[in-house]
Amino acid sequence: MELSHDEVRRIAELAKLDLTDAEIGLYAGQLSNILQYFERLKEVDTSHIEPTASVLPLKNVFRADKATAPLTPEEVIRNAPDSLGEQFLVSAVLGDE
Repeated sequence: MELSHDEVRRIAELAKLDLTDAEIGLYAGQLSNILQYFERLKEVDTSHIEPTASVLPLKNVFRADKATAPLTPEEVIRNAPDSLGEQFLVSAVLGDE
């Protein structure tokens, strides 16, 4: 499957990428090669293989949940990019008010 330059532009638009014409040409070739590889994979007979979500055995990697002393407010905001006292300062998301 060969992707056209218009298709690559549409994909770039959906991904909010501003690509040059040279990049469009480069990515059209690269994406077409990837899609051709997937077409080849569809030809492989996998009827004898059980469906699986992972090729690795499942095991719990979580540590035990043990209560410890809480962080102080100073420790909590120590790495914050911006703070005021014990509060995080963040940019407005709904407007400038």
